[in-house]
Amino acid sequence: MNMDGKIVVDRLLTPKKWKYIIISVTIVFLLIAGSWKIEISFSELVKGLPEMFDLVIRMVPPDWSYFTVITSPILETIRMAVVGTTLGGILAFILSVFAARNVFHTKWITVPARLILNFIRTLPELLIAALFVAVFGIGPIPGIFALMFFSLGIIAKLFYESIESIDPGPMEAMTAVGANKIKWIVFGVVPQVMASFMSFFLYAFEINIRAAAVLGLVGAGGIGLYYEKTLGFLDYEKTTSIIIYTLIVVLLIDYVSSKIRRKLT
Repeated sequence: MNMDGKIVVDRLLTPKKWKYIIISVTIVFLLIAGSWKIEISFSELVKGLPEMFDLVIRMVPPDWSYFTVITSPILETIRMAVVGTTLGGILAFILSVFAARNVFHTKWITVPARLILNFIRTLPELLIAALFVAVFGIGPIPGIFALMFFSLGIIAKLFYESIESIDPGPMEAMTAVGANKIKWIVFGVVPQVMASFMSFFLYAFEINIRAAAVLGLVGAGGIGLYYEKTLGFLDYEKTTSIIIYTLIVVLLIDYVSSKIRRKLT
């Protein structure tokens, strides 16, 4: 009986199932420990729910006439995303080539390039925007710089990994005929990764449209300034109008961008 029971248990708890059990227990432990450490109070959350519903009620109906006021800052937000993503994409293209180990085989080039990219990715765009606001003042320029650094970090990370997975055949053939490093990159690397680069660029642009709307909260221009203004004056109906307008713009851009990315792949 004991032997049969042990055999059944051994069959039920295979190494694969043990792995899932250990992972699940670890996740639950981390959730409980983290919640306790940051002093999450579910009772306070329950008490705050009525106030949350009250806020939602005060946000409807939206002030549709406010659309005429926020059209210009919405367009400014889009322009910030376009310029910031483009500048970041150009820099990301250059740094990605230096970071790819199959393009430059020396660590004196790839390691510093990756350290720079890792450092850039550790800086939140809100922090970068706040720093540039202190330098340039309130306006779209700090937001553009913040989006540029954010785009640089995310595009370069994806792009140099894409470069490292390309087919080495064309580069080996070009090396055999004596092509220099510039020709090697232009004619051997770029044609293989251009579609991926454009896909990453459009993906970053989609994210930057959303991020640009938030950067205005620290004075970096765009529609975020109107978020701060309407919330500060408790004009929640106008805030709802901004949310709806931004949602429409984001959905349209996501749709167009996804169509383009689908054709590139």
